[in-house]
Amino acid sequence: MPLITTRDGTRLYYKDWGSGRPVLFSHGWPLNADAWDEQMVFLGSHGFRVVAHDRRGHGRSDQPWNGNDIDTYADDLAAVIDALDLRDVVLVGHSTGGGEVTRYIGRHGTRRVSKIVLVDAIPPLMLQTPSNPGGQPKAAFDAIRAGVTNDRSQFYRDLSIPFFGANRPGATVSQGVRDAFWMWSMQAGVRGALECITAFSETDFTQDLKRVDVPTLVVHGEDDQIVPIANSALLTAAQVERSTLKVYPGAPHGLPMTHKAQLNADLLAFIRS
Repeated sequence: MPLITTRDGTRLYYKDWGSGRPVLFSHGWPLNADAWDEQMVFLGSHGFRVVAHDRRGHGRSDQPWNGNDIDTYADDLAAVIDALDLRDVVLVGHSTGGGEVTRYIGRHGTRRVSKIVLVDAIPPLMLQTPSNPGGQPKAAFDAIRAGVTNDRSQFYRDLSIPFFGANRPGATVSQGVRDAFWMWSMQAGVRGALECITAFSETDFTQDLKRVDVPTLVVHGEDDQIVPIANSALLTAAQVERSTLKVYPGAPHGLPMTHKAQLNADLLAFIRS
């Protein structure tokens, strides 16, 4: 397997397809790079080099005991960019991957980055705090931790329902898509999955967003039940000066799969613009 070794010796699996201007994808929790296959094949077929890696603790990458935090995820992303010598790269992050991309810019700047895309992303902050009253209470994330700890297989099957909006009238998401979600989730190590819950729920990206100085596309599902739009995309778009907000009416959190044609078209148009 193609692997990149980080500074602490963690090996990250990655896929690197096509040629041309690079587009690098960061996946959501608790998935892996395969969740981006629809977008990667599409953009690769339109003349782009498309790259995605499995986050540490997820998929085919190593499952280290330590380093399951946003700062290290961002440094791992930097390791991928540096190892593959990606320049003028477009960074695309979904959910937790959007936080990873944002923290990468906060820690490493935009010297190698030309644009970013945040899809149903977690910034600025998911957790409810006195300064973030619109966030979700800690009890909601404690329930996720309990689900992963007690019966993660059933928890992931149940999570696929709101993730793809299967509990909404007229939902058309297939059982196959939900099964793929379960399979990818089960490949995540328990330690990494649990620590990532803390990472994605409690990390404040407000200062990182202030460092975003490249064109940014913010895409979010109007009916996202996992990362509600009011306390994420709407705030992010207001804080990032060179941002464009696209709201998909009725779309769920897993819109890269449920609304792949629309997202693919928007990605292509934004990258080419």
